Amino acid sequence: MNRREIIGLLGGTAALSWPCGVRAQQSAMPVIGFLNSASPSEHERFASAFRQGLSEMGYVEGRSVGIEYRYADNHYDRLTALAADLVGRQVTVIAANTPAAPVAKALTTTTPIVFVTATDPVAAGLVGSLNRPGGNLTGVALLNEEIGAKRLELLHQVVPTATVMAALINPSHPGAEFQTKDLQAAASTLGLQIHFLQATSEKDFDGAFAALLDMKGGALVIGSDGFFIDKSEQLAALTLRHAIPAIFLYREFVAAGGLMGYASSLADGYRLMGVYTGRVLKGETPGELPVQRAVKLQLVINLKTAKALGLTIPEAFLLRADEVIE
Repeated sequence: MNRREIIGLLGGTAALSWPCGVRAQQSAMPVIGFLNSASPSEHERFASAFRQGLSEMGYVEGRSVGIEYRYADNHYDRLTALAADLVGRQVTVIAANTPAAPVAKALTTTTPIVFVTATDPVAAGLVGSLNRPGGNLTGVALLNEEIGAKRLELLHQVVPTATVMAALINPSHPGAEFQTKDLQAAASTLGLQIHFLQATSEKDFDGAFAALLDMKGGALVIGSDGFFIDKSEQLAALTLRHAIPAIFLYREFVAAGGLMGYASSLADGYRLMGVYTGRVLKGETPGELPVQRAVKLQLVINLKTAKALGLTIPEAFLLRADEVIE
């Protein structure tokens, strides 16, 4: 089935598939298609941050703008149908996260798309350049992949005796190859061995951690991925169960018992995406809006977990943290 057939089929049956929400065809107000690879329960606070950004531009959901939400529940293969539905409904603009944005781009060259991504948007083929994106896309680039090497360095500082490290990567993520090369180069610089473990679903976690123990890995870096974010608590529980010092992205992982989190603020990235979406709604051209950089970084440490693992965190290191959970 070609792209036109997919859009036509889904556009004709959309009212039956999603009976709730604002219908773009029936409303005079602009409608945003919020396309996300994750699950609504796990990402509601980010959707809220997106709406905050919209409100900063004068748009309030249900009053001056409608929002059609489409979540893939971490099944990336569902994104094409979800994106096709939004294109078929002729939404005013699509707001998409990392795995969803390239899918939406493949389906339309006319509907404006505003993305939030942890990958390099130029290398990923989303835009032609950061300053002048061109085409129908622009958005917000987080630093999460670029600071993957920094996460490894921070973990090494806290666990200096560990010379064998591991990294958990989702190979289906668009930035998987970049993350792997970046971490490999950082490990070489630090004089460390690093092994790469893969997981695309929950059923892969136990095998990945078993492999980590077999190779006597001393610490774990969890790669940047929306699926892993949704499973932060489960991953934290596994690192605790197996007594593995680990670093991931956000506070949720650390609050659930993970050792450390270091990343750009994802909530702030979604807020900025909301601001840019508002600017597009006001008539600005996506291709002429420079890609924004979300540069607000947060380091969170779980001191209780560190003590349980027998680690002593230097006072100077703790002073660098934005938050210490005790």
